Amino acid sequence: MPALVTSEVGRLRSVLVHSPGPELLAVTPSNRADYLYDDIIEAESAQREHRRFIAILERFTTVYEVRTLLADILANADSRDLLIRETMDIVPSEPLARDISELDAEALVRMLIEGREEPPGPIAKALNEHGYVLPALPNMFFTRDSCVVAGKHVLIGSMRYAIRWTEAIIMKALFMHHPALANSGLLYDGASERRVNYTLEGGDVHPLRRDLVVIGFSERSSPAAIDQLASTFFAETEVRDVIVVVMPKENTAIHLDMIFTQIDRGLCAIFPPHFIGPERLSVLHWRKGEDTIHECADMFAALAKCDMPLEPVFCGGERRTLQEREQWGSGCNFVAMRPGVILSYQRNDATLRELERMGFRVIPGNAFLGGAELVGDGDRAVITFEGAELVRAGGGPRCMTCPVNRDDPWE
Repeated sequence: MPALVTSEVGRLRSVLVHSPGPELLAVTPSNRADYLYDDIIEAESAQREHRRFIAILERFTTVYEVRTLLADILANADSRDLLIRETMDIVPSEPLARDISELDAEALVRMLIEGREEPPGPIAKALNEHGYVLPALPNMFFTRDSCVVAGKHVLIGSMRYAIRWTEAIIMKALFMHHPALANSGLLYDGASERRVNYTLEGGDVHPLRRDLVVIGFSERSSPAAIDQLASTFFAETEVRDVIVVVMPKENTAIHLDMIFTQIDRGLCAIFPPHFIGPERLSVLHWRKGEDTIHECADMFAALAKCDMPLEPVFCGGERRTLQEREQWGSGCNFVAMRPGVILSYQRNDATLRELERMGFRVIPGNAFLGGAELVGDGDRAVITFEGAELVRAGGGPRCMTCPVNRDDPWE
């Protein structure tokens, strides 16, 4: 089934994920900021939570694992050469290049994801210091950040921080060479982009309809890259309208999907202060064929102008303290299995109560997997799972999924 994503909520047919592994152990208190972590997560607990997440996904869709697909394509000389060549562009090292050329597929997959430590010299040994010649990828399990399927095409992220550049190279190789991810080509190749002012990450790109995309201008995605992407959408796809949300430069909202996600045909989850009231963010609307970009009163006015009215569900309910706490806990970050059936961390109680008020049944993941709770056709449901460790890495269910194929919910 070829890549095709024209919405955020259509029935999910296939998805690409990465189960976190030993690469999480590379993050320490002294280097956590370098790896873009606010905290240290306990690896075994995070892996257990992610396995439960995958088990729920598998009840709805075909799940592809990055490690498995990467091992598959490394048997192909072209894809292996691409991975090695572009990795060496980032980390030029003749000894590393020689080692890579001798590794079998499984060992090379491990090294690309888990990194390669620098052999310590006498002083490093004496000081008990260590470093990486090829950095590990502890953010890799946020597969949405480095890749987005939009329509029949693929956008490869141009990651804001060099520590994540290898993630984009891996995703580029997978979508170029693995038959399970067949597509109509790269619409945007961020893996080859090295300009500081051209950055674009997948958490900021939301295809809402064949002809409508919402993009966050965040700390991770730059105006120049958004200009280029929007122009490419207009020239090469069915997209006619691009809405840009001007994000605050704060670590609580590094991507648009930390403050906004669509959860049903007519519903979205939002962090209220950024979209309603005096603190609301600026929203721009660019229509194909028009030279002028218009500023809209708010997000909902922009969506209505594009014939896409959405009703908001408040992350954290009505109280500002709970809104802030639950937004920090990825309370806006959902992924839809089909219209009105979404996955969520179980920790955000006030947000879950708001969803119940909108007709969603809250189903614990254990009850769903054990068969005690079923989801019928036409039901609205939010299936929850434990994510106390995963969330400390700074993302939620949308971040951890790269949809490959969805049904069109308006056909």
